[in-house]
Amino acid sequence: MDKLNNQAVLRKITARFGEQITIPTEPAGLLTFETSKENILGVLGFLKEDNELQFNYLTDITGIHYPEQTLPIGVVYHIHSLINNVRIRIKVFLEADKPAIPSATKLWEGANWMERETYDFFGIIFEGHPNLVRILNVDDMTVFPMRKEYPLEDPNRVDKKDYFFGR
Repeated sequence: MDKLNNQAVLRKITARFGEQITIPTEPAGLLTFETSKENILGVLGFLKEDNELQFNYLTDITGIHYPEQTLPIGVVYHIHSLINNVRIRIKVFLEADKPAIPSATKLWEGANWMERETYDFFGIIFEGHPNLVRILNVDDMTVFPMRKEYPLEDPNRVDKKDYFFGR
């Protein structure tokens, strides 16, 4: 590989994982693809440890919730090859009733806090995490506030009526 770019990364990862890598796109130039929870650690490990790719920096782990989808809960990983100055995004979608995925803390210790935050706000269970407890919300909270399961505003609030704003 001369210069690492999105196409070179995609060729190498699909050569290794084949149909386990799906829906490759490049929104705003950022290579994005999906895989399954069964394959995520293999994919992340390969990207990190491959001598050419060297995606050694975990930028972020977060969750997303698309209630209209069959698999509505998603985990999004952003990783960066500092050597090659290339970033990629990996998505994994999970079932709503028990959204669980293997923990990436064995690959990156920095995943610890990110996974706890994602659990705290989306209820995603990172299996094998060393201490998966709430990190920002109160411990006895029974909901996951970033899921789209609640109305955005109380429709009965009188201070939100249009006539207060000249409409």
